[in-house]
Formats: sequence, structure tokens, C-alpha cells
Amino acid sequence: MSLTFRSATRDDVPAIVALLADDPLGAQRETGGMADYLAAFDRIAADANSQLVVGEQDGRVVATYHLNILHGLSLRAASRAQVESVRVAADLRSRGVGAALMADAEARARAAGCRLIQLTTHKSRGRAHAFYDRLGFTASHIGYKRSLDPEGEH
Repeated sequence: MSLTFRSATRDDVPAIVALLADDPLGAQRETGGMADYLAAFDRIAADANSQLVVGEQDGRVVATYHLNILHGLSLRAASRAQVESVRVAADLRSRGVGAALMADAEARARAAGCRLIQLTTHKSRGRAHAFYDRLGFTASHIGYKRSLDPEGEH
């Protein structure tokens, strides 16, 4: 079985949403029809600094992540890569797919000229924390968020 990573297409959106919804946190957040997701995909596809990537194995979308390139002035004007929405199909977890996915994200970040790659993960995801530690990421910051959605935290 070969695993390849490629830019997502609009046709991949239902599979991506299914991956996002396939865990206790995602099941609460990823609800409703496809219209909002398709509109979001169109915005991502139009943004030169944003890449939605899928991992495909034997024609099946089995992993995804969203890479954003952030240009800044700090760190001697370094560009950094922000990795979001990392997911691997439940039946393929702990089989190297996540490590391959993050290697792909790092390669894309380097190709974009980034000097730093960063991500956030929910504080309840202990297995994810251990995974990122094994990959050499450092839990160096405390993240904060504030919902701007009148329906609650997302």
C-alpha cells in the first residue's frame, strides 16, 4: 500500500470532513451540511499562503492537514508554517501515517522558505502530545483562544 500526499480538491471535502469528525472533539464540532465546508475550501484554494493537503492510500483519503504560511517581522523576519487540522484515519493510527504526514508538511514548509514550523493541539489530546514530542516538536508556548462565534466555542 503506497501513501501519497497531494493538494486537496473540492471532491475531497466530504472525506476531509469525515476525518475531522472522527474523534470525540470533532464529532461535536463538525456538524451540518457541506455548503459551508465547500465555501471554506474555495477560500483556502484561492489563498496562495494556504494549502489543504490529503494523504491518499489505494485511492482512499486517509489523512489531512492544513498548512498556512505566515510572514512576520519577528525572528529576523522569518516566515513560519502553521499546521492545523491534522487527522489520520482511525484504522491507520500508530502505523507511521502521521509521521509521514508531518514530514510532508515540513518539506512543504521548507520549500516555502519557512524557518519554523508550529502547531497547536487540544490539551486533552495526550497521545498527540506524545507523538509531536517524538517528532522533535517542543511544547514551548501556552495557547489562548477566544470564540467570536455567537453560538459558542469552536
